[in-house]
Amino acid sequence: MIPARALLGAFIVFIAAAPFILPEFQVALLNYIGLATMVSLGLVLLTGVAGVMSFGQQVFAGIAAYTTAVITTKYGGSPWLALAVGLALVAMVALFLGAITLRLSGHYLPISTIAWGIAIYFMFGNLELFGKYTGVPDVPRLASPHVTYYVIWAVTLGLLLASANLLDSRTGRAIRALRFRGVMAESFGVDVLRLKTLVFLYAALFAGLSGWLYAHYLRFVSPSAFNVNAGIDYLFMAVIGGASHVWGAVIGASILTLLKEYLKGMVPSGLGASGNYEIVVFGVLMMLLLHRASSGLAPVLARWTVRPQRRRIAFEAPALPRRAQPGTGSSLLEVKKAAKRFGGLVAVRELSFDMRAREILGLIGPNGAGKSTMFNLITGVLPADGGEIVFQNERIDGLAPTEIARRGVARTFQHVNLVGTMTVLENVALGAHLRGRRGTLRAMLHAERAEEAQL
Repeated sequence: MIPARALLGAFIVFIAAAPFILPEFQVALLNYIGLATMVSLGLVLLTGVAGVMSFGQQVFAGIAAYTTAVITTKYGGSPWLALAVGLALVAMVALFLGAITLRLSGHYLPISTIAWGIAIYFMFGNLELFGKYTGVPDVPRLASPHVTYYVIWAVTLGLLLASANLLDSRTGRAIRALRFRGVMAESFGVDVLRLKTLVFLYAALFAGLSGWLYAHYLRFVSPSAFNVNAGIDYLFMAVIGGASHVWGAVIGASILTLLKEYLKGMVPSGLGASGNYEIVVFGVLMMLLLHRASSGLAPVLARWTVRPQRRRIAFEAPALPRRAQPGTGSSLLEVKKAAKRFGGLVAVRELSFDMRAREILGLIGPNGAGKSTMFNLITGVLPADGGEIVFQNERIDGLAPTEIARRGVARTFQHVNLVGTMTVLENVALGAHLRGRRGTLRAMLHAERAEEAQL
């Protein structure tokens, strides 16, 4: 078994030495792997961790690629100016699409990503500014091919480490709870829609960086690189590598890129006929892989190679400050004629009670009496159909669960809502989400370690 840091160090040494020990063609394949890793890494965060399936990430790469191609070839602008403009456009489009898409659920959400993926692909192919289907040629290089290789992998490694840091943080715990425990996360004060939008934005920006680098590396941009098939390929990369593992993005991108490249020559020559037979072989291999390793290859390889590291707890960290407590006997919670109906079924009928500070109150009744429904009304999981709910002299019925949690109303669940991919310590720390203030950028840089120790 190898320590994780030693394995990371060996990987970085290999990437640094590759241009000196590998043929030029294989170095070019490494470039494509790095570019693909950036997009699939965004999908690891978005789909594998946050649970938002997207088939349209390729369009964000296309927006950045076309932006830099147009600015540098038609207007003589700097690639660095084009990077800033491209990422700004990607962010605006992502926020607009996210505001529409992320409110959907079930199969409607992935279908909507296919829809806007197709729409933007045809926009690339029909606008005169973008050269229609012939594309934009003669995009200037960033630097020599040797330097460009290191730029691609420096950005790739930076995004991989930043993503790993993000998931190992207060915000990262909340993101990991989104996929299966959204209601639980909301009850701890996590703004689920805002957090999904943030992850969607980061995934789009990762793809945008890839698109910008792709344009200057290939020196040509055309719509064919950003069609729906490309979106499916990126999603396959995330799934093959391990959709909930950061380093699965590298594994998936490597396997898919190498398989597609080498099968193109091997399969037709083996069959003695021309055609796209590699797609059939690749499909069969995908089915076998998903049958044998449904969680992807990253967790399997980690069990074989990486030595588990026990997390060190900083016991010397100062305690979190206590919130001011109401005086004994003061009014805490008042429920006035609360009502809830599900069609013709009346679950709660004009229930009233009050609770004072330092008092323990129980609701007793048989199964189906409406006890859980009443707790859901108090915590905002369900909207009340009538009556009032007052907490510390403020009406809270009608507020979102996150806002109710911020005011100090916490809850447990009838069924234990543990996040199976998190440790016991991380599950417990998720309950202290509102006690932290550090954001995602600090988390990516590991600049929130003092607050993390307190949590």
